[in-house]
Amino acid sequence: MADVPWLTLAAAVPAVGALGVSLVPRGREELAKRLSLLVSLVVLAIVVGLGLDFDRHASGFQFTEMHDWIPALGASYSLGVDGIALVLLALTAVLAPVCLLASWHDVDLGEGRSRPQAFFALMLLVEALLVLVFSATDVFLFYVAFEFSLIPMYFIIGGFGGAQRSYAAVKFLVYSLLGGLLMLAAVIGTYVAGPGGKHGFLRTTLEASHLDPTTQRWLFLGFMAAFAIKAPLWPLHTWLPDAAAEAPPGGAVMLVGVMDKIGTYGMIAYCLPLFPDASVWARPVVIALALIGIIYGALVAIGQADVIRLVAYTSISHFGFIALGIFAMTSQAQAGSTLYMLSHGFSTAGLFLVAGMLVARRGSRRIADFGGVQTVAPLLAGSMLLSGLSSLALPGFSSFVSEFLVLLGTFRRYEWVAVVAVLAIVLAALYILLLFQRTMTGPVVEGVGGMRDLVAREAWVVAPVIALLIGVGVAPQVVLDVINPAVQRTMQSVHQHDPATVLKPAAAEGAPK
Repeated sequence: MADVPWLTLAAAVPAVGALGVSLVPRGREELAKRLSLLVSLVVLAIVVGLGLDFDRHASGFQFTEMHDWIPALGASYSLGVDGIALVLLALTAVLAPVCLLASWHDVDLGEGRSRPQAFFALMLLVEALLVLVFSATDVFLFYVAFEFSLIPMYFIIGGFGGAQRSYAAVKFLVYSLLGGLLMLAAVIGTYVAGPGGKHGFLRTTLEASHLDPTTQRWLFLGFMAAFAIKAPLWPLHTWLPDAAAEAPPGGAVMLVGVMDKIGTYGMIAYCLPLFPDASVWARPVVIALALIGIIYGALVAIGQADVIRLVAYTSISHFGFIALGIFAMTSQAQAGSTLYMLSHGFSTAGLFLVAGMLVARRGSRRIADFGGVQTVAPLLAGSMLLSGLSSLALPGFSSFVSEFLVLLGTFRRYEWVAVVAVLAIVLAALYILLLFQRTMTGPVVEGVGGMRDLVAREAWVVAPVIALLIGVGVAPQVVLDVINPAVQRTMQSVHQHDPATVLKPAAAEGAPK
């Protein structure tokens, strides 16, 4: 059992499945869909097995594999997961079958569109590459998987998206490739400045090297630029609303709910441990950008007339919270940020998928074209309400725990930053509740009266997402026990400690007040 390369299998199964699905002949679309769903469920079973066998008390990498890949470059095929990577691996494995099932009829043949087989094959390829991204322990392998993941997502947006899909796909690719180019220069520089050798790209090797502060800063900027674009961190966010709005709903969930986590994962897993001094040096600037993004994303979301773009802008605000927690550099904030990545993935999935169902039924993305939906489709309205309440961090949902930990951990080091960030909670309540009020309540508007409620397939799409949002919210310690050892290891790598809690001495009995 221990000798089985489970992480390689988790990446190879969807990669081989993608090839098989792409070869399904025209006219057998139903077979391609069923095969892709089966493959994604096999990956989910593998990841569940890894989670059950994971040692929650260990801070290092587990299920490790290492083989020579390109010895002349010092690159290795090296895999392993710690608690942070395992959580994101689980997010990928859960949302992949959900997105495939949600896309069952969304990408059928239409004018100017590719075969549905291509869409389902591309989605499996995205899953395979994300598994490699989150489990790579070699920086060069991480970079290659990071860059290759752009290609299938580009074709998902450009081949199966909305009317402006070509523009959105190109904008997504240009932004991402620009960040990747800067990261490539930093990857090469990291190897040259490090010890080099046969395994010179291994994370453990590079973390143990001691680079001078100036070199660290330049290399940090290269990595951080790529991760800030991917996250997306304000002001490098402008590609996200276009890409998310034009992508098919399942593709939007994989993009915003999972793929964009590469950015925040890279910050905590690569920027901080590899460049500790530079991370502390850049901390004030990153926190300022994160704080602006938190408020900016929420304010712009309130003013949106397009339901899909509204959800996309809420994600900019949420990613600001995640980046804030990472660079606050307290154990509570970083644990909260990691849990936030998981919570945001599920809550955004719920909102995007329900919004996609509404748009498919109504034929419009304009919020003003909806109204009174809860009268004719109560299950659909209830699904949006629960996903929205999770997005605004209502107690009882996992996002409440993660957001609370980020704010609490930030407050211990930067009180005023946490106070300003709390304003976003009020703004979140505004954009979610106003969205629900305008679309779901009131009289039934023309064109909504015949809207059907959730069918069985759609119920299977939203039910697991909502169940996990509530389940993790009720018992967050199950996930935090996995995350915390890896967070402590990250804190040690940047030589940071939680600020001491200062308690005011109690007044002596009988002393004047």
